[in-house]
Amino acid sequence: MMERKQFLTQMLIGSSLLLTAPALFNSCSKEDDDISGGNNGSSQSETTIDLSASEYSVLSAVGGYAYKNNFIVIRTGNTSYVALSKICTHMGCTVEYSQSANNLPCPCHGSKYTIDGSVINGPATAALKKYSVKVEGALLTIS
Repeated sequence: MMERKQFLTQMLIGSSLLLTAPALFNSCSKEDDDISGGNNGSSQSETTIDLSASEYSVLSAVGGYAYKNNFIVIRTGNTSYVALSKICTHMGCTVEYSQSANNLPCPCHGSKYTIDGSVINGPATAALKKYSVKVEGALLTIS
């Protein structure tokens, strides 16, 4: 027969494994490097945003930001934009943009990134992937 102390120890170890397993299996995914689903739901080498569409009207002002697929797009100047992966490299949460601090905090565990995607503070250790942005008329292209 199992003693009470041995039973409690095994229950504690088993419970710990059950609680940490999902985090171990889901963290640090590299799927955010893919820009698929950009146009018409098919895998493309580019993703486009129609800046005249009402859903992207926030990008008409410097400091405005919007999400499209796995990207966060931020208007950084009168004619400049930056596109980064919106997925935190620590645990896969969606980062936000803080205009006042000019950085991208992750609401889940406190990681912060610069506007170019570099890590300011962890727990994240890898930078957000940065993408090329081109604007022609009202069309913004991310590649």
